[in-house]
Amino acid sequence: MNTLIQNCIKNKTSKTPVWLMRQAGRYLPEFRSIRKENQDFIKLCLNSKLSSQITIQPITRFDFDAAIIFSDILLVPYALGQQVSFKRDFGPNLQKINLKTLNEVKKEDFLKKLTPVYETIRKTKIKLSVNNKDTIGFVGAPWTLLLYMLNRKSPKGGNFNVFPRDKYTHDIMVKLDEFLKVHIEAQIKNGVSIIQIFDSWAGLLPEKDLEYFVYKPIKSLVDFIKQKKSISICFPRNIKNYKKFVENVNPDVISIDYNIDPSIIRDTIDITVQGGLDPKVLLQNKDIIRNEVTKYLKTFDKKRYIFNLGHGVLPDTNPDMVKYLVDEVRSFNGQ
Repeated sequence: MNTLIQNCIKNKTSKTPVWLMRQAGRYLPEFRSIRKENQDFIKLCLNSKLSSQITIQPITRFDFDAAIIFSDILLVPYALGQQVSFKRDFGPNLQKINLKTLNEVKKEDFLKKLTPVYETIRKTKIKLSVNNKDTIGFVGAPWTLLLYMLNRKSPKGGNFNVFPRDKYTHDIMVKLDEFLKVHIEAQIKNGVSIIQIFDSWAGLLPEKDLEYFVYKPIKSLVDFIKQKKSISICFPRNIKNYKKFVENVNPDVISIDYNIDPSIIRDTIDITVQGGLDPKVLLQNKDIIRNEVTKYLKTFDKKRYIFNLGHGVLPDTNPDMVKYLVDEVRSFNGQ
């Protein structure tokens, strides 16, 4: 039986599916109670019992139409041998890349390191099996992972008008393509029905570099996902031209950020659209939330649309406002 999201993508439903990026996270008191006792973020992501529990928390509370696996895009560099840690009020901190070590990584060793992620998927899938909801897996796009791996921290505020296309970066990109596909295939085999590709730093690149660093690498992953008979959602955050991205990459769904006018997307893109609402709207009162939710639902009323945010739920968000948002989406459709 197809899920609401799958039916939406195939244009077989008048109901709007809803889930939120970072729907499992710091804004939930039940998450904070787990996090308080588990300070090492990587170890938490690799604890399948707790990760599955965290994944299910927002489903239990809000009855979203999909669960996105609690994990992190930087588990791929971790499994490739790059030490990754997270510092409070700083973010990720990565060890300098050893290209020799990277080139020696074997598929079986990579998969072994990420076995708990696949166990999380299986455990989550069992819990969701009676609810006919999608389980979403994900990866970081090669460009975004490359930035983290080379900068060894968040590239926020960076300037990449000139970025080298040398053999060093090429070799890393090739290795990322290989092992991202290994990770994608393992997630699909273990039960995810959708793969979302997060290119969080796509907007940092000038137009001249998009084909090399964004379009071609992501299309390689999207084509692979299609070969595996799964569904791809792409989120090239802050990219200037979503239409050109869709034409070059051809995903099943395009997820948009909050800096783009949704009417432009409506008028220029034919595939299923996801997202767009500014997460800061959830910090406002109910009238503002209702007006903004209605704006997106009316804009995409005649299109295939999955309701989501233009980025992740913010830590200061009141869960009651998330519940109100979900109720507004469903009442709009008469669900």
